Amino acid sequence: MDEIAKIMDISRVTLYKYFSTKEEIIQIVTTSFIEYFKEMIILDPPNEERLYAARFQQLFEQSVSLSTFITEEYKKDLASVYPEIHEQLYGAIQEREKQLLNFYNAGIRYGIFNEINGQVLILQDQLLNTMLDTRCLLMNHLTIEQVLYDFYKLKKIQLFKPEKLSLVDDSLIVPKIDYLTLKISKALYST
Repeated sequence: MDEIAKIMDISRVTLYKYFSTKEEIIQIVTTSFIEYFKEMIILDPPNEERLYAARFQQLFEQSVSLSTFITEEYKKDLASVYPEIHEQLYGAIQEREKQLLNFYNAGIRYGIFNEINGQVLILQDQLLNTMLDTRCLLMNHLTIEQVLYDFYKLKKIQLFKPEKLSLVDDSLIVPKIDYLTLKISKALYST
């Protein structure tokens, strides 16, 4: 419950003021994440090159949120206490990964992305949780902002062919990374 209150940027007392039970809170939070994943469902590949860049940035933002706020601890607790809700979340994550692979493969087919195994890109996203761990940040003299910007740049350079990098307008991701930095900082460092 502390983790959920931190993510929502409210106290536990306030959380229980609006919701009557822990199960109701868990259901609403998990459903919100599932809906957030569904927002990015890619039914058809983008029909313009520049749309691949915009979608890449949206998916990057979503990947950061997923790896930061849907932690392994949260998933384990969910599986043991609320298995039905866990199954809903697991299904949504699986569908998201399938859609990500379709997106990566379409970008490769259209000559926008380098030929990289999309599953490896998805696995890389899971490393964010480790990189954003307080101990890891301190031991490596890194800031949250630095990790997010550098990870974004690495993903962009890995994914886009050199001649297609100009499709990506990095100025559009700056406010999103700034917002995520604040949100993650509050979650990591609030007591």
